[in-house]
Amino acid sequence: MTCMAAAAAATPAVADAVPVGVPLDAVKTTLGVDVPHLATGVPVPVVGAPEAPRFHTGEMLPSPLLPVVPVSTELGRTLVTSPVPNVMGEPRTDGEGSVESPATTLLTEGPGAVVGSPLTMPNAANYGLPDVTLPKLGVISPSVIGAPTALLGLR
Repeated sequence: MTCMAAAAAATPAVADAVPVGVPLDAVKTTLGVDVPHLATGVPVPVVGAPEAPRFHTGEMLPSPLLPVVPVSTELGRTLVTSPVPNVMGEPRTDGEGSVESPATTLLTEGPGAVVGSPLTMPNAANYGLPDVTLPKLGVISPSVIGAPTALLGLR
């Protein structure tokens, strides 16, 4: 946590992801075994501007009443490498295995609401009074758009 806080403090606020290296050297020193190397990025969410409600002819309330709020971020590059000894049973075949996830952009949109009024616009046939109608209620579902990938390697 201290490492993440230090990286966040040293990085400007406009960054999409804060690079973080997870220090595991103490484990290697204490136990005397090779430990994996882990480097990743902590996403920094950026809130976008919600779409403005629109008024439609014949409706008293704007649509959507509760606008959808977009939030975008970049899932930082993640790399995990670990020594793999004696892959083929011989010391000369020692290698390193890795799992890598390249950086990808992720866009989410929060839920929104569409609400209809229980009254219509003023009706001239009803002496200028609005008619009573069934109220409408709808929920705009949240969405997540992105294409994260992962690469597995052995050297």
